[in-house]
Amino acid sequence: MTVTLELPLRGAGGEPVDLFRTINSHGFADLAPMRLDEGERALEATVRVPGGKPRRVRIAAGGRGRAAVTVLGPAPGERVAAGVREAVHHVLRLDADLSGFYSKAADDPDLAWATAGAGRMLRSPTVFEDVVKTICTTNCSWALTVKMVNAMVSELGDPPVGAAGEPLARAFPTPEAMASRPESFYREVVRAGYRAPFFVTLSRAVASGELDLEALGRASPEEFPDAEMERRLLALAGVGPYAAAHIMMTLGRDSRLILDSWSRPKYARILGRRSVKDSAIERRFRRYGDHAGLAFWLFVTRDWVDSGGTGAV
Repeated sequence: MTVTLELPLRGAGGEPVDLFRTINSHGFADLAPMRLDEGERALEATVRVPGGKPRRVRIAAGGRGRAAVTVLGPAPGERVAAGVREAVHHVLRLDADLSGFYSKAADDPDLAWATAGAGRMLRSPTVFEDVVKTICTTNCSWALTVKMVNAMVSELGDPPVGAAGEPLARAFPTPEAMASRPESFYREVVRAGYRAPFFVTLSRAVASGELDLEALGRASPEEFPDAEMERRLLALAGVGPYAAAHIMMTLGRDSRLILDSWSRPKYARILGRRSVKDSAIERRFRRYGDHAGLAFWLFVTRDWVDSGGTGAV
């Protein structure tokens, strides 16, 4: 028997939330254990809950202004249901206040459309998962990113209740599970190439308590201004400027532009040019201040919902 929970689709500032633009905001929707159902405009994901085994959930549109969260498998008890609700609230970034960004975008002909509820970057249940997945996107094709993440989830993740036979529905591996494997596992099984030692170093540091990535997600801009947040991320093995900017956006720090081999040409194509200098791109979105990176990302991904695909991060 499945149970469906509902969440109001309102941001912290009372602004509307477009559910499909949120779950389709970047390529992580296509990385295990998430799965984007484009036809139904829904997202499946596996989340961990306090005091219980992981649960598989399906997030889709519910009643007017609400998201319907179906907990797959056996009916959850109150504690598990509360844990699922909290996890999905986190994944959809419903705690974010985008009203300030919307007030600026409303006067921008290229971005006024976003004020109807776009702008939330889908995130994983943990910062650790977002960091590992982002490292998997560096200097490689999207197909290889998918293969690496699939291998980690199917080999090291623990199965959710009711979906033991679905390897890609397993929860993303814990730092402890990843730390238990040698570098050779990441080279030979995950096929991570030069990233292999990064995964060992990162997971062992988190598992031992030496590194607290989740604290970065909880830190306010007053505790860690964006410059300090960027510095800490750049100190992580395998994280360069592109990866730091991407991780920052999943943390709700939207000031850095995700400039890479996909976003630069896409921006130029939209403008009908062969190329555009980074300095010119940064100038175009400087007026958005702390939301400059978000404005740029929305500019280059506006067509994703209409075309029905996420593309690559």
